[in-house]
Amino acid sequence: MADVDSSKSLSGLLNGIAQKVYHNNPEITEELLKNELYPDLSQEEFHALHEKMKGLLKSIASADMDQAQLEAFLTAQTRKQGSGGVSGEQAAALSKFWKSQRARVRESLLGQSRWEPALRGLSWRVDLQTSASRGEPVNTPVAVVEVELGRTGEESEFVCMEFDEAKVNQVLKKMAEIQQSIDSIVQRS
Repeated sequence: MADVDSSKSLSGLLNGIAQKVYHNNPEITEELLKNELYPDLSQEEFHALHEKMKGLLKSIASADMDQAQLEAFLTAQTRKQGSGGVSGEQAAALSKFWKSQRARVRESLLGQSRWEPALRGLSWRVDLQTSASRGEPVNTPVAVVEVELGRTGEESEFVCMEFDEAKVNQVLKKMAEIQQSIDSIVQRS
């Protein structure tokens, strides 16, 4: 019976950590989890357990481990000596938790990593400007770019920009610099 209670407490702790860290639930505090799940542990013992489980959960979530990776990770953790490792019971609780909550945690992480407002659409065209405001003939190409920006669940905002040839070249140069930076980072990994 003690094993069942211990397993339930550990499962509750993992769910509480997920609610706090990944679902931004401000009602879940370390103190609440201690009082509800582990009232017999000292504050230091509970804090150590909480931080260990939180660290393991963050490692598992940031790697978005599949079942095979999780099993290998947990096996390595159970073989660790001292307080850094996990017990078989803790490994089983982590495995059960991750199997049921992986999709929700992943979706939450993706949601937290999105930039807002997000680019929803982009359209462009090239117009030929035939005369200036003073009526003189010009015949120069102008790029017209319309950008649609928006936050999730809100209406979009549209931004319209005009570029002459020099500005288009500047934008293309900046985009090439950004691509080079991304390529250099990707090649290092």
